[in-house]
Amino acid sequence: MALDELKSALPDYAKDLKLNLGSVIGNSDLPQQQLWGTVLACAIASRSPRVLSELEPEAKANLSPEAYTAAKSAAAVMAMNNVYYRTRHLLSDPEYNNLRAGLRMNVIGNPGVEKVDFELWSLAVSAINGCGMCLDSHEQVLRKAGQDRETIQEAFKIAAVLQAVGATLDAEATLAANG
Repeated sequence: MALDELKSALPDYAKDLKLNLGSVIGNSDLPQQQLWGTVLACAIASRSPRVLSELEPEAKANLSPEAYTAAKSAAAVMAMNNVYYRTRHLLSDPEYNNLRAGLRMNVIGNPGVEKVDFELWSLAVSAINGCGMCLDSHEQVLRKAGQDRETIQEAFKIAAVLQAVGATLDAEATLAANG
């Protein structure tokens, strides 16, 4: 299993990450589609080749073709939106909030899967990318759709752990290459 490969690749100093990786994915209460869509979108957002290459095959095996594509779409569109909306939020000039974005985001309106699943994946990617406006927006949509805080928290726990695992494994690979 890819999860075991990732856990065994982590150095001893990252024991907490090993444990957390097993619990947030291996013991998740999320339905399979929500879980593996979150895992795939976050693996992409982590920008870690190792995390993505280890987890993508299992995600693909656990998702319908439509959900697989939608999870990748969530990572792609949120990579753009998180930069745009985070920047707009961080600028001190409030007039930017009155300007039309003018960016295509059609997949958000028609993701090819249940809207709740896509919103959950978008929230998780936004957690990795640190966009408060997007986090608030997706959390509000999820709450209005009846999702509880525990479900939403599961998604951003997965995001946190996969981001940390990716950063750690990539750092170790760089250190090993530098001898």
